[in-house]
Amino acid sequence: MISGLNDISGVLISASRYLLIILMVLYTVQCYSIFRYRSASSRRYVFLRQNISMFMIHLISFLILFLEEKNLQIVLFYAAQAAFLAVFTFLWCRFYPRASRLLINNMMMLSAIGMIMITRLSFDSAVKQFKIMCVGMAVGLVIPVIVRKVMTLTRMTWAYTLVGIGLLGLVFVAARVTNGARLSLSFGGFSLQPSEFVKIIFVFAMAGLLVQAKDMKRIIIATVLAAIHVLILVISRDLGSALIFFITYLAMLFAATRNPFLVLLGLGAGSVASVGAYYLFNHVRVRVQVWQDPFADYTGGGYQISQSLFAIAAGGWLGTGLGKGSPGAIPYVQQDMMFSAICEELGGIFAICLIFVYLSCFTMFINAAMQLSNRFYRLVALGLGVTFAVQIFLTIGGGIKLIPLTGVTMPLVSYGGSSALSTIAMFAIVQGLYMFRIDEME
Repeated sequence: MISGLNDISGVLISASRYLLIILMVLYTVQCYSIFRYRSASSRRYVFLRQNISMFMIHLISFLILFLEEKNLQIVLFYAAQAAFLAVFTFLWCRFYPRASRLLINNMMMLSAIGMIMITRLSFDSAVKQFKIMCVGMAVGLVIPVIVRKVMTLTRMTWAYTLVGIGLLGLVFVAARVTNGARLSLSFGGFSLQPSEFVKIIFVFAMAGLLVQAKDMKRIIIATVLAAIHVLILVISRDLGSALIFFITYLAMLFAATRNPFLVLLGLGAGSVASVGAYYLFNHVRVRVQVWQDPFADYTGGGYQISQSLFAIAAGGWLGTGLGKGSPGAIPYVQQDMMFSAICEELGGIFAICLIFVYLSCFTMFINAAMQLSNRFYRLVALGLGVTFAVQIFLTIGGGIKLIPLTGVTMPLVSYGGSSALSTIAMFAIVQGLYMFRIDEME
């Protein structure tokens, strides 16, 4: 009897590899096929199919985790997560019928994948992340109303600037050092990474400064203030955030001025600064050297990226199966290398689909930016879209050795409370702007 149950369990675990990939492909295709449909009823049907795919991926994944662990806590945790996905999907659609349903679905899908992978890697970490996600989603429901109704947000440029620089300065002075970098502040057992939230504040500050970008004095002030943000991050050794801020500013500068010379000048200055940082800061030099040849120092600095490459190679196109790989062998896999863990256990096809889901989100961010007539909010939507895209590029690029590692998390998928909260806030702000655009059209 027990042997028969084990055989059935083995068949289900083996079949799950293919079922998860098929469902993920179906979900991803619908992210783009939705634009073929004009009628609201047809679109609702597509969105419903996406929700079914999401819940099936979530159910199958936790069924496999339960069969492997035989732990009743996993069943209870699955039920809590399923309720979370169902309730917040309903609330977003109920409270904001004019919001982008595609963005809602993508936000929930990325959250589901994140909870699956974090649970697989560490149950205790998953419980912590789940609690933070619940708080973040509840707060996120209020943000679109503020964006749509509180026009004071467009007139607080200097407040954004002072708060952003102040928080980064506080991190530099008071933050504890993690892996050589000053990243987070601790309060009574809780840890907060301010740079995750300053990314959003920075976008609002630059939008306010560049909204009148025809004034060269204004551009110079914006450039100096952006450079201060980046410099503090570099000195704090938060290189990933520094790069995100720098690229976001250049994108917003170009959108505001339409002057490619200024962007090229900025790229040139950034290139010179990068070379200078290589020779001035040892941690920058080490990361570049590890990127060039991680196997030269396999047991030292190159161990993380080497293990990441081994994991991706082991997974191939179809993956080893959820729970069948060894992602735990990658240092800081939950934070920095979640893409590699997904490649190993869920497969390259699943991972590529995940990239296209992220691309779908970025497309909707930019779509909102292009159609807004309010110049301030147009720059905000663009800045948030670029911030989101650069973060994904840095995470995936670092994991596959396309670029040096920067220690940036995958939005909504990696473990990290501050990252999850800031990403939910980004989605909520863009939803507010999406509805603000509809208000403008009326």
